[in-house]
Amino acid sequence: MTTSPTPVRFTDLADPVYSEAAQPIRDGLAAYGATLRLDPDALCATAAERAGLQDWGDGAFRDRLDVLCTALRQEAGLSAAGTAIVFEQLVGNLVNRLRLEALVQQHPEIEDVAIERPIIICGLPRTGTTHLHNLLAADPALRHLPYWESLEPFPTPEPDDPEPRRQRCAAGLDLVHTSMPDFRRMHDMTVEHAHEEIQLLANDIAGMLFETTYYVPSFAAYYKRRDQGPSYAYLRRTLQALQWLRGGRRWVLKSPQHLEQFPTLAATFPDATFVVTHRDPVEVTTSMLTMICYAARMSTVRPDPATLTRHWLGRIGDLLDGCVRDRDALPAAQSIDIRFDDFMADEEGTLRAIYERADQPFDDQVRAAMRDFLAEHPRGRHGGVVYDPVALGLDTEAVAERFGAYRRRFVDRS
Repeated sequence: MTTSPTPVRFTDLADPVYSEAAQPIRDGLAAYGATLRLDPDALCATAAERAGLQDWGDGAFRDRLDVLCTALRQEAGLSAAGTAIVFEQLVGNLVNRLRLEALVQQHPEIEDVAIERPIIICGLPRTGTTHLHNLLAADPALRHLPYWESLEPFPTPEPDDPEPRRQRCAAGLDLVHTSMPDFRRMHDMTVEHAHEEIQLLANDIAGMLFETTYYVPSFAAYYKRRDQGPSYAYLRRTLQALQWLRGGRRWVLKSPQHLEQFPTLAATFPDATFVVTHRDPVEVTTSMLTMICYAARMSTVRPDPATLTRHWLGRIGDLLDGCVRDRDALPAAQSIDIRFDDFMADEEGTLRAIYERADQPFDDQVRAAMRDFLAEHPRGRHGGVVYDPVALGLDTEAVAERFGAYRRRFVDRS
């Protein structure tokens, strides 16, 4: 019998301790980062040179890039290694943008590709969304976004060979796992796992990806003020291109940011099935904030769990308040609410209910594919985490009171 690794308790959230193997990698990143400046002109010039392309499409992204770069320089507390990481991330986003424009210009029929009846999971991290997403992605009849494709969705000029993109993704994951060996206890990332479309929205310098990775409150405030309709249209266009490139007919998507974007989401994908996941907000905030604070060591000089906790309690509030406010914007016949405890107690029954609502066959082949996934990816295989609200400066009673309306509507049994 195999046993799961012993759960860990993080004692170095504010003062990270890196392994001996991680230090040379971080030193190399720091040396590179010391030569860089997070400036829109420099980022765009680097991306254009690497891609060999110049057409950016809608130029409105430049304003968002300027706001983001200012926030990264002034608010994020980046280390030199963090500067290198975010520079390469943003250049990658901009290269992806250039390649999409070139691909659509070369193949205008892409814009006629139909995105039909996607299944979209909407819920905070730690509410079962990742597990549910991976199970749905195991269904061969559904099209998902593997992690490597989310990072580099579009090939270099012909011929298209995805293998180099997979290899670059694997190298990046090696860096992450060496620097943060316990991150996979909270969120297991592999080259092929089903990833969120939030990664694709980042190519429009939009969405919540940047604020989940870096402390950029002014960019978050800018995001909240802006109509996200054009960026969701950009996401749809990206999915059209990916479907044209690699096939698939019905997408399964997932992102927490959809919770505060239900009207925009429904307008962009009017024939979708929406799966909204719920869990006790005290449990969610404690585990979600632990993950964010642990990951902050990748890019910051010295993480500040108290500051991150205060900021993210506000953003979680935006998301859950948005869910309470706009849940009825999702058509009742096309949406379903899933409680975490119910999902954990009856996995197959929950899946059957989702498939019934989505009018998608839930047959023996689908169940076998899901069983195979579970056998190959048992939950908890990397061990657990002891979540400590005190280490985060988190008042759990205040959290319970703050999110009482959400919990009464979606979590508590009536």
